[in-house]
Amino acid sequence: MQNDSKNNTNSISVSVLMINAQGILISVGGQDFFLSYNRLPWLRDAAIKDVLNVQMCGTEAVEWPNLDIDLEIESLRHPERYPLLIKRNPTEFVNV
Repeated sequence: MQNDSKNNTNSISVSVLMINAQGILISVGGQDFFLSYNRLPWLRDAAIKDVLNVQMCGTEAVEWPNLDIDLEIESLRHPERYPLLIKRNPTEFVNV
């Protein structure tokens, strides 16, 4: 499934290329990114139809509206710069 941003004449496309037991491979503007379930565990149990429903969120992020997930493209290019943290309460952070 491929969706194009309609807000920009230089639209960027995003599509899911593959789903397997380890993660999801997406293509954003012709550049491929593997999204590991180890890094993004909330995608692991998502319905295939919801994973395939991916679209651009402006020009700088992709989103899965049915899953309430959005990721900046820069975080796909450089995941080491974007550690994932969960905030369980106002004083506690947990690395994912």
